[in-house]
Amino acid sequence: MPDLLLELFSEEIPARMQRKAADELKSLVTNALVDSGLPYEGAKAFATPRRLALHVAGVPAGSAAKREERKGPRVGAPEKAVEGFLRGAGLASIEDATIRNDPKKGDFYVAVIEKPGRSAIDIIAEFMPGILRGFPWPKSMRWGTTPTRWVRPLHSIVATFGPETEEPDVVPFEFDGIASGQTTRGHRFLADEAFDVRRFDDYATGLEKHKVVLDSDRRKEIILNDAKDRALALGLDLVEDPGLLDEVAGLVEWPVVLTGSFDEAFLEIPDECIQLTIRVNQKCFVLKNPTTGRLANRFVLVSNIQAVDGGKLIVAGNEKVIRARLADARFFWDTDLKSSLSDNLPRLDDVKFHEKLGSVGARVKRLVSLSAELAPIVGADALKARRAAELAKADLVSNMVFEFPELQGLMGRYYATAQGEDASVAIAIEEHYKPQGPSDNVPTDPVAVSVALAEKLDLLAGFWAIDEKPTGSKDPYALRRAALGVIRIVLDNSHRIRLGDAVRSALGLIDVDVADEDALVGDLLSFFGDRLKVHLKDEGARHDLIDAVFALDGQDDLLMVVKRVEALGSFVSSDDGANLLAGYKRAVNILKAEEKKDGVPVTGRPHSDHFQEQAEIDLAAAIDAARAEAAEAVAGENFEGAMEALSKLRAPVDKFFEDILVNAEEPALRMNRLQLLAEIRDATHVVADFSRVAG
Repeated sequence: MPDLLLELFSEEIPARMQRKAADELKSLVTNALVDSGLPYEGAKAFATPRRLALHVAGVPAGSAAKREERKGPRVGAPEKAVEGFLRGAGLASIEDATIRNDPKKGDFYVAVIEKPGRSAIDIIAEFMPGILRGFPWPKSMRWGTTPTRWVRPLHSIVATFGPETEEPDVVPFEFDGIASGQTTRGHRFLADEAFDVRRFDDYATGLEKHKVVLDSDRRKEIILNDAKDRALALGLDLVEDPGLLDEVAGLVEWPVVLTGSFDEAFLEIPDECIQLTIRVNQKCFVLKNPTTGRLANRFVLVSNIQAVDGGKLIVAGNEKVIRARLADARFFWDTDLKSSLSDNLPRLDDVKFHEKLGSVGARVKRLVSLSAELAPIVGADALKARRAAELAKADLVSNMVFEFPELQGLMGRYYATAQGEDASVAIAIEEHYKPQGPSDNVPTDPVAVSVALAEKLDLLAGFWAIDEKPTGSKDPYALRRAALGVIRIVLDNSHRIRLGDAVRSALGLIDVDVADEDALVGDLLSFFGDRLKVHLKDEGARHDLIDAVFALDGQDDLLMVVKRVEALGSFVSSDDGANLLAGYKRAVNILKAEEKKDGVPVTGRPHSDHFQEQAEIDLAAAIDAARAEAAEAVAGENFEGAMEALSKLRAPVDKFFEDILVNAEEPALRMNRLQLLAEIRDATHVVADFSRVAG
C-alpha cells in the first residue's frame, strides 16, 4: 500500500517545542486521514532543529465509495419542509427521491445519495493547508509580506505519496504561497544543498548523507554514548542529565561531542552551582571523579558541526564563556558567605509570600511555632526544629538563589554548614521542601521531618483559609503535591500524627478570619483522603475501602487509616468477609426501605423478651460479643483482630435471614427485628462504614 511522506523545512525550531510539534503533526494528519476514510497501518513523526517530518505507512490509494440513505418528510408535507430536505440531500427536485412506506406513518421521501470514492492524493491535498494554518504552536511569527504564520520562517514543504514499487507522486497543495514538492536540504553548514526525495527510505538515507540525523532518539543515543566514551578516556564519569540531553538533541542535526576544561580553583564552589552554571549558560554536561564523587574541572559540549581544526576554536569559545559564568558564581558564593543566614532574616519581611497571607518573614514565624509543636510528635529536638524553621527560608534572599532559584534549600544547607549550624538543622533547611514529586526522597531526620510537615501544613491551611483551593486541573500553589508530601512523610516514617489537630494548630497561627473552622478542617481532611487514594493506588488499595474508613469519625491518623484499610481489604476478600458484607447490605437495604415507608429512622436496642426464634437469640448474642471484641481490638489498634471478631457474625447473620421473617405482622415484633438489623449495621461500623464498600 502507498506511503505518505511529509516534511516542513524551516529556520531553527526551539528545542522545547520540537517533540510536541512532531506529535501534533502526527495526530492532526492521521486523524484527518481516518476521518476521510483512509485508515493507515502505522505512523511516526520526527523533528530536528530545522524540520518536522512525518511518515505514514499503509495508506489506501483512495477512499471507498459510499451509499447513504437520508429520510425525508412524509408525502404531502408542506413545501418548505420538502425544500429543506432537497437542499440537505443535494437533490435537484423531489422526483430524484424515492418513496417508502411505513405501516404506521404512511409514505415518506428517501434520498439515496451515492458518494464516489476519492483519490487519497486529492483528499490529503485538500486537508493539509487547513492543518498547517491552524497548527497549534505555542508561539508563532509572520515574516515578509505574506500572512503565513509558523514557529520560524518556513522555506519548503515535501509531500509525496505512492507505493514502494512505483514512482511516488507529489501531493499538490500550497500553504500561503509555498508549494509542496519533493525537494529538501541538508545540514546548514556541512551539506547545505538541495536534493530530491521520493519516499521515506531514501529521504532518511539522503538526510544522513547530507549530515542530518533525523531521529531525535538516535541523536540522543549518539550524544550519550560519545560523551561517556570521552569521559572514560579522561578517567572520569559523565554526570547524566536527561533533561539537558533532550534539549541538546534538539539543538543539533549532526551531533559532534567535544570536551573542555576550566580552572580547578572554581571547584571550591559547590558542585551543584558549577553544574547549574554550566548547564544553564552553555548547555554542557559536567564530569565527575569516580573516586571522590566530586566534579572534575572538565565538561562535555555538543557541537552541530565538524570543525576543520577538530573543534579547538569551539572548545575555546565555550571555555571562555564558562570561565566568566563560574567567576560570577564564585562571586555570589563568596559574597553570601560574608554574612550569616540570620542576617538575611529581616529582608524576608520585604518578600511577599501572598497578598492575603503576608510576607515570607511572617510565614517563617508561623513555621517556627508549628515546627516546635510537631517536634515532640516526630521525635525531634524542639530547639533544633525552631532553629531550622527560622533559617529555612533565609537563602531565598542570597545572591546564589537569586541567580538560580532551583538551588533554594540546598544553598541554605551549604551556608548553614559553613557557619557552624548543627548538622540536623542544615539538613532540615535543604529537605524541608521535600518530597517535591513521587520519585523524590522523603526526609527522615526528625528535625527535617518536623519542618517539612510544618511547611506543607502551613501552606495547605493558609490557602484553605483564604479559599484558594485547587479546582479541576488547576493547582497553581501545588497544594496536591503538598498534601501528598505530608502523606508520604507520615507513612514512610511511621509517625502517629492527628492531622485534624495539626491543621487546627496551623490555622491558629494564620492571621485570617475563618467563618467555620470545623467545616474547613473537615474539607481539608477530605482533601487528604483523596490524595491518600492517589498515593495508595499503585499499591492496589481500593478507593471504596479508604472511603469506608474515612467515613468514621476521627479518622485523621494516616498511619492507622492505612493499617485499617489493609485489614479491611484482607477481610472483604475472604469468604467470611464477602458473605458478611452481603448480609450487611441486605440488612441495610431492608432498613432503608422500612425507614422510608415509616418515615422515621429505626433507633433503640432490641428487647430480648420479644425474641421468638432461636436465630434471633443467637444473632443478638453474637452481635454483642463481636461488637465488644471488635471495639477492644480497635482500641488496641489490632485491626486484624477486629475483622476476625466481625467474621464471627457471618454464620448467625446467614441463619437469621434463612429463618426469620423481618416484616412480621405484629408491629412490636417487626420493630424489634428491624432494631436487630440496625445492630448489625452499628456493630460493623466499629471498624468501617460497610455501606461505602463496593460488592
